[in-house]
Amino acid sequence: MSKRINSPSGRPRSIQANEAILQATLDLLAEVGYQSMSIEAIASRAGVGKTTIYRRYTSKEELVADAIESLRADVAIPDTGTFWGDMDILIDNAAKKILSPLGRQTLALIISTASSNPQFAQVYWTKYIMPRREAFAKILQRAKSRGEIQPDADVDLITDLVSGSLYYALIFKPTAEPVDTYMHRTITLLLQGIGA
Repeated sequence: MSKRINSPSGRPRSIQANEAILQATLDLLAEVGYQSMSIEAIASRAGVGKTTIYRRYTSKEELVADAIESLRADVAIPDTGTFWGDMDILIDNAAKKILSPLGRQTLALIISTASSNPQFAQVYWTKYIMPRREAFAKILQRAKSRGEIQPDADVDLITDLVSGSLYYALIFKPTAEPVDTYMHRTITLLLQGIGA
């Protein structure tokens, strides 16, 4: 009995260390940027040994991708029964997350780092982008099955066009209208080409 009470569980320490590592990574990203940060500096800031980090991550790129991912909640796939109902929810959620000060900073970091570091770009694509593309593909497949878009519509290309338009709207603000209004117009125009 006393053995069970006195034996510390490794899980809380592991979770604490993981949270400290991710927070230290985010702090250093904001302070010195991706190129200047090091595993040694992250370990020192987090109060852990380098081996603790290397047991969890194979590279700095993977660690940074995980730290950025930790800022974002999982995207729930809406199922309102209509394409537009689902899209309105997705666009609203994406805009709220990215339009925050931290969201804008993170987006800028992702774009600048991915454009200059192919390894980071690949890790981020695999860990973050692909799961979300698959979620969006489900919405489009449901729209196909309901006859809202043509059965031979190119789901991958539609995803690229919608994602690119969203990032463009969030970064450059091409119009004074809200992002969701801009995206609604963009997707309406796209649907004129793929709509049933």
